[in-house]
Amino acid sequence: MYNDLLTIGPLTIHGYGLMTAIGIIAAYFSAEYRAKKKGLQPERIFGLVVCCVVLGYLCSKLLYIVTILPDLIANPDIFLSSLADGWVVYGGILGGILGGWLYCRWKKLETWKYFDLGLASVALAQGFGRIGCFLAGCCYGAETSGPLAIVFTNSHYAPNGVPLVPTQLISSALDFLLFFFLILYDRKWKKRDGEVTAWYLILYSAGRFILEFWRGDAIRGAVGPLSTSQFIGIFTFLAGIILLALRRKSSPAPETDAEEKPTETGETKAAEESAETEETEAAKEPGGTEEVVTEKAADESAGAEESGTEKAAEAAEPEEPEGNADMETAEQDKDAEKTV
Repeated sequence: MYNDLLTIGPLTIHGYGLMTAIGIIAAYFSAEYRAKKKGLQPERIFGLVVCCVVLGYLCSKLLYIVTILPDLIANPDIFLSSLADGWVVYGGILGGILGGWLYCRWKKLETWKYFDLGLASVALAQGFGRIGCFLAGCCYGAETSGPLAIVFTNSHYAPNGVPLVPTQLISSALDFLLFFFLILYDRKWKKRDGEVTAWYLILYSAGRFILEFWRGDAIRGAVGPLSTSQFIGIFTFLAGIILLALRRKSSPAPETDAEEKPTETGETKAAEESAETEETEAAKEPGGTEEVVTEKAADESAGAEESGTEKAAEAAEPEEPEGNADMETAEQDKDAEKTV
């Protein structure tokens, strides 16, 4: 609608750039917050975001240049003008994934955990970014006579005065819904690391493939009857399906929520420390030491009494008289004489 939101001297704040910046900042803070909740390393999120953004923008621009390559060959002068304008979202996604993978390898982080963390936030950033597209008028829809049509009046990209399908706003709504779904899936249904990443690829690719039929900007390129994004979306969709199947066959994801799910070891240690503290405090109270000593003395006295009782019982047992033994010996002698 109105891309130039505010002008202060030589500085102009553009709607597209502002919404893109808001999206990146929102993605960063949401990922950092969730990293703390999940027991990961929140101090690594800033570096991860920087790597994803740098490689994401680079690959987004490279893929855009590929889409306009025939025009670029015919007129090389448009290369300089394309540096400021023109991006392909799928290039940014693939470049961001590459940047995240390289950063996780560099810092020796658990790749699938941080991918699941980051790609949900990527959907959030995309939601804000598509609002920027709406303000700028790029990525516009096809002509329509439907009740939801929008008309641009001051756009450098979309045709002005023509009712169009609001593909930017539809895409933004789908991205926000995807963000909330991935967060919910991660909390409620995730069983393996990497599942959130797979669902992002599946759902984003499917939604984008369908929405592309209502796009009206032919400059985005084509591969046969499909747009460039539809062609790439087929492969990212299949990659998501394969990844989901492979990750579900892997070992279960370990619990990492340090705040909501404390380990048994931590509870046991806390109980032991509490018991030791109580015993120490009891010993420090007045008379506490005397009571302990008295209890020990009582235990020793009881043990001595039991021992003495056992010895007395043994002594009280009747012994065989010596006279009886002599009588038995005399009788044996008489028997011996008779035998002889």
